[in-house]
Amino acid sequence: MRLSLCIPIYNEKANIAASVSAYKSALYDITGGDFELIYCDDGSTDGCADTVRDETDGHIRLTGYEKNRGKGCAVRTAIEAASGDVIIYTDCDNAYGTETIKRALDYMEENPGTDVLIGSRRLGEDGYAGYSVIRKLASEVYVWMLKLIAGFHHSDSQCGFKAFRGNAAHDIFPRCMTDGFAFDIEALLFAERLGYRIDEFPVRIINHSDATSKIHIFGDTFRMLRDVLKIKKHVKASL
Repeated sequence: MRLSLCIPIYNEKANIAASVSAYKSALYDITGGDFELIYCDDGSTDGCADTVRDETDGHIRLTGYEKNRGKGCAVRTAIEAASGDVIIYTDCDNAYGTETIKRALDYMEENPGTDVLIGSRRLGEDGYAGYSVIRKLASEVYVWMLKLIAGFHHSDSQCGFKAFRGNAAHDIFPRCMTDGFAFDIEALLFAERLGYRIDEFPVRIINHSDATSKIHIFGDTFRMLRDVLKIKKHVKASL
């Protein structure tokens, strides 16, 4: 089962070298070499893409664009370039650990009916380890609002770790339009409406720092909720 790991990057100079090294080594161990590691540069200005470019080979690839557009656009662009039977996207800082990649791939192999697998920080007691109280509260409020506004049925839409069957990913993401952080909920709502089976499994933060996060808690939360209203209309009108 070929694996594509998609990593959006924006001004990740502090993390990029360690990221490439950790993911490349782990993916060789997990897949025996049947993988591609795709970084998508979301208009970075700090030269982090050059580090990836220097490492490109038969397994490591770089895609992207010049002007910053947002994480949603970066993930879509990377997925468009992916050829794996399973496509996973996660963050550059390896927040959930490479062991989570193996667990996800094992889950997909053992559960052939699963089309989408969501990492959830709310399924285990230590899922939010490393989060500040304010950041955890903001996440909880956002999930509650998603259930209320969008009718979202799962426990954690915004976890930065998700896996898709290749065919499902290439059906879902071309329909999406959201460039910002609310892109996850758009992809999941399309997955639900298209009839794909969505499962969840527990993940925990093992490498996370609020200081380096690209999310501005209050401003981005309000923007995401505004985007959700647009997303709900877009999904309904598209299908």
